[in-house]
Amino acid sequence: MARFLGRGSKLTVGNSLPAAVLLLLLVLLLRSVLTNENFQWDVVIHYFTSKAILLGLLRTIELTVLTMVIAIPLGTVLALMRVSSNPVLAAVAAAYVWLFRGTPLLVQLIFWFNLSALYPRISIGIPFGPELVSGSANALITPFVAALLGLGLHGSAYMSEVVRGGLLGVDRTQVKAARALGMTRRTTFLHIVWPQAFRLIIPPMGNRTISELKDTALVSVIAMPDLLYSAEIIYSRTFETIPLLIVASIWYLIVVSVLTIGQRLLERRLGKGLGDGSMA
Repeated sequence: MARFLGRGSKLTVGNSLPAAVLLLLLVLLLRSVLTNENFQWDVVIHYFTSKAILLGLLRTIELTVLTMVIAIPLGTVLALMRVSSNPVLAAVAAAYVWLFRGTPLLVQLIFWFNLSALYPRISIGIPFGPELVSGSANALITPFVAALLGLGLHGSAYMSEVVRGGLLGVDRTQVKAARALGMTRRTTFLHIVWPQAFRLIIPPMGNRTISELKDTALVSVIAMPDLLYSAEIIYSRTFETIPLLIVASIWYLIVVSVLTIGQRLLERRLGKGLGDGSMA
């Protein structure tokens, strides 16, 4: 706030009145939420640390981590293809990004989960050669595998744009200067381009990680027992829908808060952060 109002700004009658009204509204809202028996806070407390919810939380975190393990390297490769001087590589990468960014994640998850309708058996082998591994698609494409494919491939398309933006954000004159000094393309990229691009990539990459965490809630439609699906299983049996949704929401907020703090600390360490908390 001080950034916009100036460090010497003080509360006056003109700006304290809106603040007082806002605080009053927040207090009234908080009082309403805490005293409304329909929220069933006792049920929220009861299920908050239940085994089913905690297992669902662990699966959500696991799915988020594995999704980023797929999305970051694949997205980086796609970004390098996009900025490549090879028109074929650039076109293939652009088509990939167009496809996976242009279709809803929910549609992709359902598609991968029903892949066996197109390919009843999945085989891995040498092209035009012997078959090495083969199996039923129904057995191989479990809800977890379908979720990982959908989230990973979808996330890599967005990560490629994040990485590409970082690469394009580096001053081209530095690249030209490095090349003029006789540095190879590889050396120029590793020592000039990538260190600077990485600083630009971190903030949006952190945001993508948080988005991926929240996107995992969609895997409940393919019966993947994540945090939300675990809550759904419980309230489908007890009919305590709102309290269980509150439990899931609180856990999402906790994990997102931890990720946000980690992102801010990393941004500050790299000296390239956004917002008041990340300025040196």
